[in-house]
Amino acid sequence: MKSNLIKPTSPGQRGSTKRDYSEITTTTPTKSLLSVLTKTGGRNHSGRITVRHIGGGHKRRYRMIDFKRANHAPAEVKSIEYDPNRSANIALLEHNDGTLSYILAPKGLTVGEKLEAGDKVKAVSGNAMMLKNIPTGLQVHNIELLPNQGGTMVRSAGLSATVLAHENNKSIVKLPSGELRRFDSTCYATIGEVSNSQHANIVYAKAGRKRWLGIRPTVRGKAMNPNTHPHGGGEGNTSIGMKYPKTPWGAPALGKRTRDKNNRSSVMIVRRRDK
Repeated sequence: MKSNLIKPTSPGQRGSTKRDYSEITTTTPTKSLLSVLTKTGGRNHSGRITVRHIGGGHKRRYRMIDFKRANHAPAEVKSIEYDPNRSANIALLEHNDGTLSYILAPKGLTVGEKLEAGDKVKAVSGNAMMLKNIPTGLQVHNIELLPNQGGTMVRSAGLSATVLAHENNKSIVKLPSGELRRFDSTCYATIGEVSNSQHANIVYAKAGRKRWLGIRPTVRGKAMNPNTHPHGGGEGNTSIGMKYPKTPWGAPALGKRTRDKNNRSSVMIVRRRDK
């Protein structure tokens, strides 16, 4: 898949690129696997904005993805579809028992392929199995952090992790960030790389395309008043005037470690992403 340069018929089109939808086989989602998606505008239950720069955007329906791969009946790929809620493509599976489900489409998946999930399945792209059964050196995605939790890691377009070793009921996996991490060997993962690897190369070129996605503008702190942001004030274009940059609420930004100290999770890290 590749990004296509849009013909510059207007200033807003110049320099922008779009996705190549050649892998998509249908534009009509399965109604039984859709649910209502309510917009929050970045506000919590009290009506206060807790996540900035969110609002508007095109109306969507949520596609219910089977991150657990709970149905172990053999399935056939019926279609490859676009999902407005994520960067990767999704695949519609029809299982032998007649049930339908959506999964994250791995790279190279085509309509008509047979996929399986379970303990005794082949280690081929699209199949889901326990980490202990996956040969070392294979690429995986949609990895469970805890057994039977459902895949929570390595789900974005173009990502993949690598299984490095198995030892003492633990599997060591190299994540896309470079971090080496132990997982319980009974956690499930899906073989292969996530589809739509060219997602990161899309050039939006104008603010309107971001608004369609529900992303609102971001104002620089140094362009604000001093009573609005720690970087604000001054005449003309000035530096932030302090030792380190700050958030609008005065906390350190750009360099301060923000990863929570969770000892239950941190003990599973073999090598951190920052080396």
